[in-house]
Order: sequence, then C-alpha cells, then structure tokens
Amino acid sequence: MNFASDNWAGASERVVAALAAAGDGAMPAYGGDPLTARVERLFAEAFEHETHVFFVATGTAANALALAQAGRAGGVVFCHAGAHIAVDEAGAPEFLAGCRLHPIEGAAGKITPDALRAAIARYPAAAIHHGQPMAVSISQLTEAGTAYAPDEIRALAEIAHGAGLPLHMDGSRFANALAGSTASAAELTWCAGVDMLSFGGTKNGCFAAEAVVFFDSARAAGFAFQRKRAGHLFSKSRFVSAQFAAYLEDGHWLALAAHANAMAARLAAGVAASRGARLALAPDGNELFIHLTRDADSRLRAGGAVYHGWPAETLGLAKPDDGVIVRAVTNFRTRAGEVDRFVALIDG
Repeated sequence: MNFASDNWAGASERVVAALAAAGDGAMPAYGGDPLTARVERLFAEAFEHETHVFFVATGTAANALALAQAGRAGGVVFCHAGAHIAVDEAGAPEFLAGCRLHPIEGAAGKITPDALRAAIARYPAAAIHHGQPMAVSISQLTEAGTAYAPDEIRALAEIAHGAGLPLHMDGSRFANALAGSTASAAELTWCAGVDMLSFGGTKNGCFAAEAVVFFDSARAAGFAFQRKRAGHLFSKSRFVSAQFAAYLEDGHWLALAAHANAMAARLAAGVAASRGARLALAPDGNELFIHLTRDADSRLRAGGAVYHGWPAETLGLAKPDDGVIVRAVTNFRTRAGEVDRFVALIDG
C-alpha cells in the first residue's frame, strides 16, 4: 500500500524494453540520432503543432531552464504560493534563471485572473526599485491535485501576454491532467496560450525522461546553448529518446495516466463512503488530499500504508482540530487491492 508518491513507482514494461533495445549498436551523439528525430515527430503529433523539444535530466531543470529562457535582469516570476518551483526546488529558478519568485495565494492550488492581475500591477515599468515582471508559471496538475481547464489557462495567458510575459506550465503530471480531461493536449497548452511546457515522463512510467517543449521557434531560439551551458545536454540522448518513444507511441502515456487516475477515483469513492475520512479537495488526477481522523491515521500506518502528512495551509485549508491532512498518490502500477485494503483500514 504505497501511496507516498508516483516518484516511487518503477517503469512500464514497454519503456524498459525500449531502453534495453537502445543499448545495442552505435548512434550519433548529442541528439543527432534517428530515434531522437522520431520522438520529436511524436511530440508534434501529440500536440498537433510544431514543437521544439529539449531533453533535460530532471523536472527541476526543466522548470528552471524554461524560466531562464524568459530571463531578464531583475526578473520576477509569478506563481502559486504552493507551486513546486516555490517550495520544492531549492531555489533552482533563482539560481539558473536569475529571477525571484512572487508567490500568489489561491484556493485549490490555482491562481485566479484577479490575483494575477493584481500581482503584476505591483511592478509598474516606471518603478525601478522592485524588479521587472519576467514570466508567469502555472502547474498542471497543481500541487493540490487539481487541474486547470482550458478556459482558466486562457484567462491567465491573456493577462500574462497583455503584460508582455510568457506563460510557462510545469507539467510534471501533465499526463494525469490530460487523462482526466475531455480536452486535447493542444487545448490544454498552446491553444490556450501556453508558451513553454515542462513535460514530465518520470512520474508516469519512465526511468528518467523530462523535456522542455516550446510551441514557437522564436521562443526556443538559443535554448540549445543554454541547456548545454547548464550541463543538461545528454551525450547518449538516444536513451532518453527510447523512453519517450515507447511512452508516447500508441497513446501509452495516456493509458498509464488513466490507470493511475482510475485508482485515485476508486480511492476517493472509498474515502467518501467511510466514517473515518473525507476528501479535503476533489481530485482531478492521481493526487488525493484526505482528512483522516487520528485513529484512522494510526490504523493505516500500523497496517503498512505509506503516505505523507500535508500542511493544510499549503492547500488553502484550515488546520484540522480533529485529525490530520494527508496526501495519497496513485500511480500506473497501483492495484485495486491496495486501494481497497487502504479503505478497509480507515474504519478498522
């Protein structure tokens, strides 16, 4: 019963086989191989648009280097107060992008248009003392397990673009957001105004496959050099390509994410029907935040369930007096039996 994080899951059989096959023979280095070219075509097909794809080692690197591409001296990046770039990346955006982050509070992990407009207004162009707006970053899924709908993204993009700022999306769980939506990958990104996407595969069935995706060649100009300078150009790029090829072909990435989401929905239904727990937030993907009684928490931990306690304030919730808030994350390998055992332990 491991619900600690989808980072704990292994890799899918297809990805494992593809990575092993890529180890045979020789191919050109630094992304000049035919497998990398094939993956670039797969990205374009998935997003129904010209894409410029750059592999990096980690999601943190993807976020920080994407924001660095929007860099300007004294730059300010607007993000949710609970965003991964703000609380979990050890200042990487500041280190690699030379910016500072302006956190914006918002319910359910989301930035609202009014809050973004007000935050940007605090940095007028004529004011030389406070910094200059540089970019807006949103997460999909959010750190609260919720998803932005296309109209919500579009509203934020209009504000960002109106201020001359690119919109970046941290998509470490983009597959789960997409699998839980009726929208297409295009409708959740470039059609809605997203300029730069950090696309993650590691949480959803890959060994280590992350990428920065641009939807405009002008926006991508010079990024290859910046990636090299930051130490994220793989010499044997084909091993990342092999993962992404297996991941993207035949919709495998969405099948993996759909399974994780289905297990989260099963868990949510069980929690809702229990006496000792309730959902703190309605999930849109594979992350659940659950209010447990202290007795239920004790039973679950004694029974071998693995999950993390979570600060209520980061979700925009009041700290509970009668229990604890925990995060439970399902993944592509989660089984129905694990979920049912977890639910059974809630009420003993």
